[in-house]
Amino acid sequence: MRSFNPSINRMPAPVRLKRWSVLLIALVFAGVPVFATEPSSTPSEDPRRVVRQAERLVRSGQFRDAEDLLRDAAVVHPEESSIRLMLAHALLKQRRIVEAYDISFEVAEAEPNNSRALAVLGSSLLAAGRFPEARQVFFASIQLNRREAMAWSGFGLLEFYENSIDESLRNMREAVFHDPNNPDYIFSLAQISARAEQYKEAAEAYNRFLSVSRDSDDERRARIRALVSFLRYLGSRRGLYVPRGPDTVTVPFELVGNRPIIEVRVNRHREPLRFVLDTGSGISVISDQTAERLRVRPISRGGHARAVGGDGRFEIVYGFLERVGIGDLTMNNVPVYIREFHGESAVKIDGYIGLALISKFLATVDYGDLTFTLTHKDSRMAEEVRFENGVPLRLTSSGFLSGEVQLEGVENPLNFIVDTGASISVISGEVASLDSVSPFIRDQRMRVIGAAGITDDVPSYLLPSISVGRHSRPSITAIALDLGTINEAAGFEQAGILGGNFLRNYRMTFDFKNSKVAFVPIGSDR
Repeated sequence: MRSFNPSINRMPAPVRLKRWSVLLIALVFAGVPVFATEPSSTPSEDPRRVVRQAERLVRSGQFRDAEDLLRDAAVVHPEESSIRLMLAHALLKQRRIVEAYDISFEVAEAEPNNSRALAVLGSSLLAAGRFPEARQVFFASIQLNRREAMAWSGFGLLEFYENSIDESLRNMREAVFHDPNNPDYIFSLAQISARAEQYKEAAEAYNRFLSVSRDSDDERRARIRALVSFLRYLGSRRGLYVPRGPDTVTVPFELVGNRPIIEVRVNRHREPLRFVLDTGSGISVISDQTAERLRVRPISRGGHARAVGGDGRFEIVYGFLERVGIGDLTMNNVPVYIREFHGESAVKIDGYIGLALISKFLATVDYGDLTFTLTHKDSRMAEEVRFENGVPLRLTSSGFLSGEVQLEGVENPLNFIVDTGASISVISGEVASLDSVSPFIRDQRMRVIGAAGITDDVPSYLLPSISVGRHSRPSITAIALDLGTINEAAGFEQAGILGGNFLRNYRMTFDFKNSKVAFVPIGSDR
């Protein structure tokens, strides 16, 4: 998968591939690592001391200070690759991916036996969404040095994004074993453990992160403490998302503003509630008003999450539902967010069904018949679903589903979140600024209602076409948003959101186990 980055995409593909091939040839013929001693210097100019100081700054979240220190040191010690690699790492922490890639590539090209250079290079490729290339480079790094923790961590994240959770967990544990006090690796281990439903291990890892991290961001630490408390609660429960009922269930949905809304039952209340089916959310959500009406109490709270709309923040409050009913199917023990809903009163929305609730099934959203079907993934009916032309999906660190999308006029595929809960498609501000896209801006400005509030006067574009796999739609309206808040937590760059105004033309079946989605155009032979 390739992710959007303006500088990468502006470079002609043949030139980039040729440069990459040179490095791969160097890696193939690289022999046993050659280790050199660092030149002697006065303590104040010792490159090792500079790198250690920069590491402390990075671990405390002072990325720009680390960058300034390393750039000055690189002038004094231009031959010291350790300084340049640490600089590339600091740039990656700021999501300046192209600069990090260029620096680490130059070092890896000059020093093909430098496992750290390959690990940093692989991390920059992974952050850009270039998964096949990242996999090759991480493998080469570990071949040179089995103790290269950054490469093991990169492998762990790569497998996580591709939904190979068990393999991801093994690789991330290996990274932590080799570098037990690295807060980045411990944090990733916590995320992956939670995804693997190892909630006690996840809580312990997050606690360990708080003890070793020098990050002084009080807001982030408050979020993690609330999450630790919630994970401990989940660890005391006897299974989450436990299904009860038939192997398959089909319910109708109402399409409102390009969003599918189904009726669900919560706990023992007979009153049907209206939930948006939201593949753009990892965890399910219930409105604070509905939670109060149903007497759903907070389990844990602390800090704020960052999201689209308003001031970009909403308070984190965790809740827990004993059961959620969809048709004749019941799911027991369902974690949720409890938050305020903005602008939903007109359509009366009580909640959102997130991916975790439906990920144990094949989930079909049929915009033609206006039906939603859940089929147990181990049933005979699941075997009948065809995925010959399925589009691969990846899971971001923040729990979004991401797939490759092709925009007319943009050479390389871009990563877009597949979001049934979004009424309209979205492109990032960087994509909107491309010469091949900017001419398609419309006079119409729009209001955006997101998890964090309402934003007015948002620019819109009429894109000539959007393609997913072999499926393409002409004249798709998209709004341009700053996706920085999404990309900070995604792990690899997202260039947009594939919303309901595109998705409503298809019947889609999500195979979460194999990370694919099948598109069948409405009106075609079924």
